[in-house]
Amino acid sequence: MHTDLLEEIRRGIARHARPDMSTSIDGLLLSKVEVSPRDHALTEPLLVVMAQGAKRLLLGDEVFEYRAGDYLIVTTNLPVTGDFLDVGPSRPALGLGLALRPAAVAPLLLEVPPARWARPATGAPALATGAAGVELLDPVARLLRLLDAPADARVLAPLIEREILWRLLNGPHGAVLRQIGLPDSELAHVGRAIQWIRDNYAEPLRIPDLARLAGMSTSAFHRHFRAVTALSPLQFQKRIRLQEARALLVARPGDVAGVGHLVGYDSPTQFNREYRRMFGAPPGADTKRLRADVAHLP
Repeated sequence: MHTDLLEEIRRGIARHARPDMSTSIDGLLLSKVEVSPRDHALTEPLLVVMAQGAKRLLLGDEVFEYRAGDYLIVTTNLPVTGDFLDVGPSRPALGLGLALRPAAVAPLLLEVPPARWARPATGAPALATGAAGVELLDPVARLLRLLDAPADARVLAPLIEREILWRLLNGPHGAVLRQIGLPDSELAHVGRAIQWIRDNYAEPLRIPDLARLAGMSTSAFHRHFRAVTALSPLQFQKRIRLQEARALLVARPGDVAGVGHLVGYDSPTQFNREYRRMFGAPPGADTKRLRADVAHLP
């Protein structure tokens, strides 16, 4: 049964996947990857079910790997580095993503049996992986089938999404997911600081101000922020700055110093050094390669 469901999910993803990963069902994303350059990205809250291939994510010093038949839960915005494994044109990586929305998770928390309502340990991470059993793969396969039945999808897709979330909430990583639906959870408090850094990444970082925003003491804020993101606030800001700079440089390849200043670097030397350390090449060379890759896209 498990193998049959996984094969059905593979076929559905291969048939419906688009370059932009979008589908006709709100919140459902499909990914088909044949080549795997190292990817630096800012995640969104998401469930990922890997149907074929494998992926390794680096978050700070932590490594998360998930393969065909595994799932990944991400509960907040995180700057990660990713590599697909064992993929190629004849055997692409196939994955399904489902947006994790607080408005969908919160109502289900009232239905979780009290015996399972243990709060996550202090500093629960915002990312977790596990094996997807039949109870999760079955509704995932049914959600994919709705792409071939658009008249049914409008009514049934929200019901199947609710079933998927219910399975996750009652699974081994339910405590991680429950944080999304709790307005007073550590994730919610740290999430306010994460959002501020995302929106104001070029501004100087004042830790006491972020701690107040999160409703914590400075020491508690540092501890919880690192537990959730595997990074210090300064490391988190640096990664956001450099990822934004990389995106800007594709459009403005000749203005390395200007882009560095725009994302918050007063020193071009520091910008070049930290950019090379993160992406493996100085801004000019890295941008030239990225633009060449974009030019060869079909």
